[in-house]
Amino acid sequence: MLWAGRMRLGTFGILLMLVHASAACEFGPFPYRATGIVCRMTKPAALLLNQETAQVIQAAFRNAKFPNITGERSLRLLGKVAYELTNIQVNDLSIEQSEVELKENDAIHIAIKNVTAFFKGTLTYGYAGAWFLQLFHSVDFEIESSIDLQINIKLMCQKDQVAADASDCYLTFHKLTLHLQGDKEPGWLKQLFTDFISFTLKLVLKSEVCNEINFLAQVLANFVHDLAADFVRDKDISVDISLASVPLMKANYLESHHKGLVLYKNYSDVFSDSVFSPSLLTESRMLYFWLSEHILNSLASAAFLDKRLVLTIRGQKLQALFEMEDTEAQRKAVQMIFQGTSYNDSEAKVWSLAHPQISLQPEGTVIKSLVAVEVSILPPGEEPLMVLYMEKEITVTIQAAYVEKKLILHPLDSRIEFKVFKCTADPSGNDPSIRNFLQTMISVVGIPEVISRIEPALTSLMNSKGLNLFEIRNPEIITRKGYIIVQLDFSFPNHLLLDFLEKIL
Repeated sequence: MLWAGRMRLGTFGILLMLVHASAACEFGPFPYRATGIVCRMTKPAALLLNQETAQVIQAAFRNAKFPNITGERSLRLLGKVAYELTNIQVNDLSIEQSEVELKENDAIHIAIKNVTAFFKGTLTYGYAGAWFLQLFHSVDFEIESSIDLQINIKLMCQKDQVAADASDCYLTFHKLTLHLQGDKEPGWLKQLFTDFISFTLKLVLKSEVCNEINFLAQVLANFVHDLAADFVRDKDISVDISLASVPLMKANYLESHHKGLVLYKNYSDVFSDSVFSPSLLTESRMLYFWLSEHILNSLASAAFLDKRLVLTIRGQKLQALFEMEDTEAQRKAVQMIFQGTSYNDSEAKVWSLAHPQISLQPEGTVIKSLVAVEVSILPPGEEPLMVLYMEKEITVTIQAAYVEKKLILHPLDSRIEFKVFKCTADPSGNDPSIRNFLQTMISVVGIPEVISRIEPALTSLMNSKGLNLFEIRNPEIITRKGYIIVQLDFSFPNHLLLDFLEKIL
């Protein structure tokens, strides 16, 4: 049973996270129309993960619990011999070779070759002779084995979630030898045990190993699904990652398709107009994520409803905004707005008045939002006094990158249109100097300041889900009309596979 755990985690544990089959699910005649998220893992990534098989198999063996093995045999003229093997443990294990192959529209084929495993434990046996002579004895034993293991993993969909069938499992024994008390050449009685106990042990190992592989395959499939669901969840906002269509299994990649509907309290998200097609992704990188524009819009709506699109600025941050340049016009505008009040006794509040609208274009992510800004002075012991209020429609194009495990958002061109403008220093609104100064301040400093607050917040959120544990190489975030593609190469930290194993065993 150990055998199953380690094997499954190392080679196909991560594959199951990306591939979801649909043998038991119905998706209709146009399944891609409901696809909001797509994951594609190419053959190089599968080969990389397969390199960790040996380490995970060893960990699984160490954590597994082997059942006691009992047997009985009648011998001509000698009577009946009964035995029990207890406290079976893995003493040593080595793997010479592990291979993975993607069989198009069929299964993931995994071959573990030349596995050398040594088991130890206690053998208790009783012998009843023809003349009622009884002998009972307990000895330590060691089992030396050399095995090849082959598994074909079929992926099915149950309740819109992946289910793995690893029952197509074969063990081939090249050697299975029982040594009693370390004696490599036992006497005739010990040789007798070696012969028929080894035969029984082969049957038990075949059954236990394959059953455990099949069991752990489903356990890990559920575990990885839950892990992925947690990655796209933050407090009351989450994303439905249930299957949206039949996955693709090609010789060079695995691809799964997910609904990607945003879930938030009573917010209802509907999506059935996806532009996804497998031809939109290539095979040159190890891992791809495709996201629909609809998902980003729905997440922005949920964040708005959850009152997350609110920012308060005080003190030095506020001073940096209003003193971006040392000019006479700037000093005059600041004096008029704050009426000589210290920045430490003032604050600015920025918030969205409506759901931001997101449009994905080749030049970047275009965000259009109706935003309110309120500046108040806070006289000690008195009620706050609003000195500036404005509503403006801001359109900004942003390019995103992931560098040194940090999300980087770079604002490009922006457009600002004032809808409401109220200032106590200019009740009539006829003085253009304040409005011109504020427009320049918002575009040059205000928008970058807001984005600089969003960058670490999103980076921290992703790191809290464990993204920073991966070694991601050359990630690219590519926007196209209506969708975004994240493509990357990666190396998989060894300890993560062991952590997976500890959680499911």
